[in-house]
Amino acid sequence: MPTPTRPPARRQPARRSPARRPPVRRKKPGWAGRAITAVSVVVLASAGIGHAVLTSLDEGIARVDPFKDMKDRPAAGHGMNVLLVGTDGRDRITEAERRRFRLGGAPCHCTDTIMIVHISADWNRATVVSLPRDSYAEVPAHSDPTSGRQHGTHPIRLNAAYAEGGPNLTVRTVENMTRLKIDHYLEVDFVSFMRTVDVLGGVRVCTTQPLKDAYTGLDLTAGTHQLGGGQALQYVRSRHVDGASDLGRMQRQQKFVAALIDRATSSGVLLNPLKVRDMARSVLGSVRADQGFGTDQLLDLGRGMRNFSPRSSEFTTVPIGQMTYEVKGLGSTVKWDEAKAQALFQALRDDKPLAPPRPKEKGPAAARVDADPQQIRVQVENGTATEGLGRRVDDGLASTGFRTTRRPVNAADRSVRRTVVFYDPRWERSAKALAVALPGSELRAAPGQGPTLRVIAGTDFREVHRVKAAQPQAPPGPGSQQAVVTGDQVVCP
Repeated sequence: MPTPTRPPARRQPARRSPARRPPVRRKKPGWAGRAITAVSVVVLASAGIGHAVLTSLDEGIARVDPFKDMKDRPAAGHGMNVLLVGTDGRDRITEAERRRFRLGGAPCHCTDTIMIVHISADWNRATVVSLPRDSYAEVPAHSDPTSGRQHGTHPIRLNAAYAEGGPNLTVRTVENMTRLKIDHYLEVDFVSFMRTVDVLGGVRVCTTQPLKDAYTGLDLTAGTHQLGGGQALQYVRSRHVDGASDLGRMQRQQKFVAALIDRATSSGVLLNPLKVRDMARSVLGSVRADQGFGTDQLLDLGRGMRNFSPRSSEFTTVPIGQMTYEVKGLGSTVKWDEAKAQALFQALRDDKPLAPPRPKEKGPAAARVDADPQQIRVQVENGTATEGLGRRVDDGLASTGFRTTRRPVNAADRSVRRTVVFYDPRWERSAKALAVALPGSELRAAPGQGPTLRVIAGTDFREVHRVKAAQPQAPPGPGSQQAVVTGDQVVCP
């Protein structure tokens, strides 16, 4: 692995006198979009623009000292780990903004979104790991930063560590849980998020099903959409568009980060110093960061990541052991799968990619479908007099991922003209995905048929079209491993 020409950013001094800390009340902090914005700072960085431009921007970053008096920290690994958080901040939002962006509710003074971004030592890869905000955690012994009162180790939800001890306790808690040394800390607000999206001219997202959330006001039809800053904020905040709740929201946040990278790296924005300056001003104007993350680090990242692309980024969520882990005094929390989580974090310490290598796809791009073909069982029947047609259809569906029985049979009627997919209405999404792979086929409901879909191939059959899940994922549950996806797998085709 190439050795960086400059020392890793974490070796920079990370101390600053409290007297020099600028005031915090400069922008209106907000929601989940803030951490997404911080990813753009870390991943896109300066892309080679001039030192003078960044120096002027660096002066506007508010500073915190999240590493103060920290002892017995994990050993440093390879590459760089950045903890990205979005704090609640609803108490500093105007009433007009509350109504416009549907930001109701009482402030919790906690972290709304928590991510670890690992930048590889050769600056050719970024790995984003989402940590559920309701994760069960045990905060280390600490003193209250305001009153000085001592607190012993006790259980807590991860997002509440910020309210109890600020950035310092948040970093200590994450390090204890992951055994990863955090090199830098970034905290941003939703205003900078919206402005960054608008500077880029909007970001394109795709959905295979309508997304509607009465809580945030999100209302997207199935298809492709160009989102401006306000809509983008609704997209990354929404938790009530499906049954996946916070896990679904984290997956949409990851998809948006990939789309943001795709937009910035493919639109020429990073080749235009003025555009980069405007984008950096939007982001950095509301960022709080540790003292060690400054101009030199941005320039290092920019130089190393000039050839960055969505395929260079990978996204996952920490493996979940229990989605509803009851804790006395806390209620329901999210319990990690300790063995799988530690294996994931060990891979980050060793600077290894999480996504397995994959060959480049040949031929036409696979169509995106809203169900994983690997979870769809299919029985193929030959409805024609053409011998071997059932085997052709079965082989074609199996090659694009469907779980066929591998035992095609002849249908009772051998004069079928149009290919038909029979399905139990409870598996309608699976049937629609299968119909995409069989263009021109007819869907027919068959109540009580069960999970296995029946395909009766007709004389109109020509070929199976390749399909793939819009975002491959493992179902959350005890011992489940969340999928790792690369940016090019989740951006719009």
